[in-house]
Amino acid sequence: MSLAEIRLDDKYRVATGQLYLTGTQALTRLPMLQKQRDAAFGLNTACFISGYRGSPLGNLDKSLWDAKQFLQENHIHFQPGVNEELGATAVWGSQQANLFPGARYDGVFAMWYGKGPGVDRCGDVFKHGNSAGVSPHGGVLLLAGDDHGCKSSTIAHQSEHAFIAASIPVLNPANVQEMLDYGIIGWELSRYSGCWVALKTIAENVDSSAVVDVDPLRVKISLPTDFQLPEDGVHIRWPDPPLAQEKRLNMYKIYAARAFALANNLDQIKLDSPNPRLGIITTGKSYLDVRQALDDLGLDEELCARVGLRVLKIGMSWPLEPVSVHQFAEGLDEILVVEEKRSIIEDQLTGQLYNWPVGKRPRVVGEFDEQGNSLLPNLAELTPAMIARVIAKRLAPIYTSPQIEERLAFLAAKEAALAAPKHDTKRTPHFCSGCPHNSSTQLPEGSRALGGIGCHYMTQWMDRRTDTFTQMGGEGATWIGQAPFTDTKHVFQNLGDGTYFHSGHLALRAAVASGVNITYKILYNDAVAMTGGQPIDGELRIDQLSQQVYAEGVKRIALVSDEPDKYPTRATFAPIVTFHHRRELDAVQRELREIKGTTVILYDQTCATEKRRRRKRGKLADPAKRAFINSAVCEGCGDCSVKSNCLSVLPLETELGRKREIDQNACNKDFSCVEGFCPSFVTVHGGGLRKPEALGAKALFVALPEPRQPDLARPWNILLPGVGGSGVTTVGALLGMAAHLEGKGCTVLDQAGLAQKFGPVISHIRIAAKQDDIYAVRIAAGETDLLLACDLVVAAGEESLAKLNDKIAHAVVNSHEAATAEFTRNPDAQVPGAAMREALLEAVGEGKTHFVDATRLATALLGDTIASNLFMLGYAYQKGLVPVSAEAINKAIELNGVSIPLNQQAFLWGRRAAHDLAAVEQLAKPKTPDAPRCETFDEIVADRMARLTAYQDAAYAQRYLELVTRVRQADNGADQALSRAVARYYFKLLAYKDEYEVARLYSEPAFRQALEAQFEGDYRLHFHL
Repeated sequence: MSLAEIRLDDKYRVATGQLYLTGTQALTRLPMLQKQRDAAFGLNTACFISGYRGSPLGNLDKSLWDAKQFLQENHIHFQPGVNEELGATAVWGSQQANLFPGARYDGVFAMWYGKGPGVDRCGDVFKHGNSAGVSPHGGVLLLAGDDHGCKSSTIAHQSEHAFIAASIPVLNPANVQEMLDYGIIGWELSRYSGCWVALKTIAENVDSSAVVDVDPLRVKISLPTDFQLPEDGVHIRWPDPPLAQEKRLNMYKIYAARAFALANNLDQIKLDSPNPRLGIITTGKSYLDVRQALDDLGLDEELCARVGLRVLKIGMSWPLEPVSVHQFAEGLDEILVVEEKRSIIEDQLTGQLYNWPVGKRPRVVGEFDEQGNSLLPNLAELTPAMIARVIAKRLAPIYTSPQIEERLAFLAAKEAALAAPKHDTKRTPHFCSGCPHNSSTQLPEGSRALGGIGCHYMTQWMDRRTDTFTQMGGEGATWIGQAPFTDTKHVFQNLGDGTYFHSGHLALRAAVASGVNITYKILYNDAVAMTGGQPIDGELRIDQLSQQVYAEGVKRIALVSDEPDKYPTRATFAPIVTFHHRRELDAVQRELREIKGTTVILYDQTCATEKRRRRKRGKLADPAKRAFINSAVCEGCGDCSVKSNCLSVLPLETELGRKREIDQNACNKDFSCVEGFCPSFVTVHGGGLRKPEALGAKALFVALPEPRQPDLARPWNILLPGVGGSGVTTVGALLGMAAHLEGKGCTVLDQAGLAQKFGPVISHIRIAAKQDDIYAVRIAAGETDLLLACDLVVAAGEESLAKLNDKIAHAVVNSHEAATAEFTRNPDAQVPGAAMREALLEAVGEGKTHFVDATRLATALLGDTIASNLFMLGYAYQKGLVPVSAEAINKAIELNGVSIPLNQQAFLWGRRAAHDLAAVEQLAKPKTPDAPRCETFDEIVADRMARLTAYQDAAYAQRYLELVTRVRQADNGADQALSRAVARYYFKLLAYKDEYEVARLYSEPAFRQALEAQFEGDYRLHFHL
C-alpha cells in the first residue's frame, strides 16, 4: 500500500481536502477557514482572538503561537487575555471597530476561549457584549471548555446555564469535524442574529484526533426567508440605550437564532422508522455515545426502523428550535432525552410539548423517568454502557433480543467483578522530578497552608499540611473570613506567578487591607506549568513583582532561590527584600510567621519541565553534573525522598534489602536529594550517560516476518494506559497518523488532565476502514481489542479493566513495576505486581496476555526508559495486533520529527522481542550481571559470612555463624521464618557502617563497575561524606 504524501505543516498550509488533526489544531485552523470563506464571498475581514487557557483548551494558545505565520497570512490577530473577562472585553471591542472612522476591514470576527470557570468569571461582560451585539460582517464565537468528569478541575463544569443566563445561543459539536463545521456556523449565526454564539468543547473533541475535511466552503449557509428582522437590524451600534438593547435581544435576536437553526437544518433526524414508537433526542458527545450504545445492543439502522426507533441529533442545544422538535415528536409514544449533566434540552422540550393534546403528547423521560426516579444521572459523564442499559429498558415493551440480553449480562458481570478489586494501589498525580514545589511547599513545624490553582493544588494529597483551596484569584481570601473566629494566628498561602498575574494580586491586596496575618509564598517559576509551560501573558520580572507587592503594603519580602547569587544588581528590587538560599526556607518561614500583617516569600526557581525543554532545545545550559547513589552504602532509609519529594529517586531491590537509585533519564538535576547529607550520594561531574551497544543484533535479526494485520470489518480498538509525562500520548498520535497515511479512519482520545503530572493517562485509539465507521471516540465497556499497557498499575486499574472482555481482548503488558508517588512518603511502599497480573489475566485470558519488561529491555538496549512505549508498540505489532503497517508507523515517527532514530529503533527492538524474546534478553544482559539472590537459609548464611569476613575478619564472621546456628536449632517453624530473619538482620547489626566501612565500600570494585555501567567519558567524583 502506498502512503499518502504528508508534511507536518499540512494542517495549516493545505487549502482543502482531508487532514489528520487534533481538536486543538482544528480550533487553530478554524479562523483561517472563516477568513478564506469571507474572501471567497468578496469580504475583506480580519479576526481577533483572545481568552485564557484551561483544560480542555489548555494548549490552544500554544497552538496559536506555533501557527503565527499562518495567522498573519490570514489577518488573524491573537492577543491572549491577562484573564478571561479582560479577554472577553477585548473581543467586545473588536465588534466596535466599524462603529468609528478608520476601520481597515469590512468587519472583524472574533473568537474567545476559556475553561468553564472562565465562563463563570465572564458573566457580566458576556451579558453586556451579547446585548450590544456584533458587527454585520464580524461575529463572536465563544469557545467554552467544559470538564464534565472533573478530570483536571476543582469542580465539574457545564457552561450552558451560564450562557443561557446571558441569552447566548449554544452549539454542541460531537467530534473534531463538527467543531470546524459548527465553528463556521457559529460565526454565520452570530452575523445573522446579532448574538454572540457559544461553542461547547469537551475533552472528547478537543483532546481527540481525527481525519477531517478542511474545505472552507464545505458548510453551506441558508439565511431564513420567513423571519422578519427589525427595520434597524440586530447589530451593534452607538449610541444604544440599555432598554433598546434588551428589546432587540429578547424580541428578535433569540428568535432569529431559532430561525437560522431551522433554515440550516442544525437539528437532524439521524435514524428514522415508518412507524416510530420510541424517540431519542440527544446532542454533542452524547449523540456518539447513543450510536455506540445502539451498536453494542445490535440495533443497526435497519433494525431501528423495524422496531420503531427514531433518533434526533440537536445541533443548537439552546434555544431549542421548536419546528424540528415537533416534527420529530409526531406519532411517538415516548421520547428519551440523552444529555450529560443538568437538563438543557429536556426542560425546553417539556415546555414546548406541554400544550399538545394529552392523547397526542409523547411521554418525556431523561434525567428522571415518569415516576420521578433517576434514569440518566446528572453526575460526571455518561457512557455508552449506561445509555445502553436505559435504552434497553425503555425499548423492552416493544422489543428485545439475545444480543441485548447478552450485552446487559456482560455489563452486570463486569460491574460485579470491578466491585471486588484484587488490589487498591493507584497512580496519583505528583510534582515532576526537580519541581520547585517539591521544596517550596514545605512548611515549618506547627504551621499550615492553604492551596489554590496551579500545580501546588496537588499538595492536598501529599504530606504537606496544605488543606482547602479557592477559585483562581481567591487565594488567601478565605483566611480573611476565618481569621476573626479561630485561635490560629497565621497561615501560609501558596500562589503561582501565573495566577498572581491573572487575578491573584487582588486577593493579596484584600489580605493587606484586612490586616490578617498571612504569608504568601509566590512561586516565580517562569512558566504556566499546569497547562503546558506557556509564558505569562505579559511582562513580570521578579524585581517588578517585588515592587508590586511592596507597593501593596506588605510588611516583609524574602526572596528564596536555588541560585540566590544570580541577581547581578539588587537595586531594582523593593527596598525591604532580603535574599536567601532555598536551604534557608525553614528559617525564613519561621521568621515571617511571627510578623503581624501580610508578608511575602518570592520563591524563584524555574519549572523543572521547562528547564528540560530548554536544555533539549539548547536554550539553557545543561550542567555536566549528575547524582549517583552507591547502593552498597545506602541503607534505604528514604531520607533522600523526604528531602526531595522526587519521583526520580527509585527503589532498588538488592540481596541486602531495598536501597535507592537515581533514574538518570528522568532526573532534572535539582539535586535536593543530596541535601540529606547521606554518604551514599556521589555527584558525577563531567562525562555523560553511557549509551548501550547491543552487539550482534544485526546478525541475529537479518529480517523479520511481516505479521498478518487485524481485520477491519469493524473498528479495531486499542486502549493505551500509561504514566503521564512518559510519552504515552505520542504513541497514540503516531498510530493515528499512520492510519491516516494509509487512508484509514481513525480517532485518538487522550484522557490526561492532571494525569500528565505522573498520574494515570489512558489513550483510546480506534482504527477503521473508513472514518464513518467510528462513532464514539472513547472505547466502550468490554470493546477493547488490544490492551497496549505501558504501565502495569494503570492497566490493572478499574477504568482499564472495565474496557476488557475475554472474548475479544488481547493484551501486551509492560510488566515493569514502576514505583508510585506513595514511595516518596512511604519507603516501604510496594507495587502489588502479582495481584495486578492476576487481574489482567482474568480479564483477558492467559493465552492472549503477553507480559514483557519493556522498561528494563528498552533501557538496556537503547539507554532511555522513554523508549519503552515504542518498544511495546513494536511488540504488539509483531504479534499481529496493530492494524497499520510498519512502514506507516516509521513514516509517522519521521513526521513527528522528535528523536527519530531512537523511536524507530525502539519500535524495531519491540518487534524483535516479540519474534525471539530469548535472543533479545540475551543481548540486553548487563556486562557485569548481578549476583544471584540467596534463596535458602544456607545461601543467606554463606553470603553474610563472606561479607563479614571482608568487613572485619573470619572470627567476626564465626561469631555471626554461632548465633544463627543456635537460632536455627531452636526454630521449629516449617518455613524457618525466624531463622531467616535472624540471618538477615543480625548481619545488619554487626555490619554497622561507620566511616571506615563507608570508605571500604567505596574502595570495592563493585562501586567502580556500577559507575562505569552508567557513565562514560572523562568525569570526576564528589563524595558527600
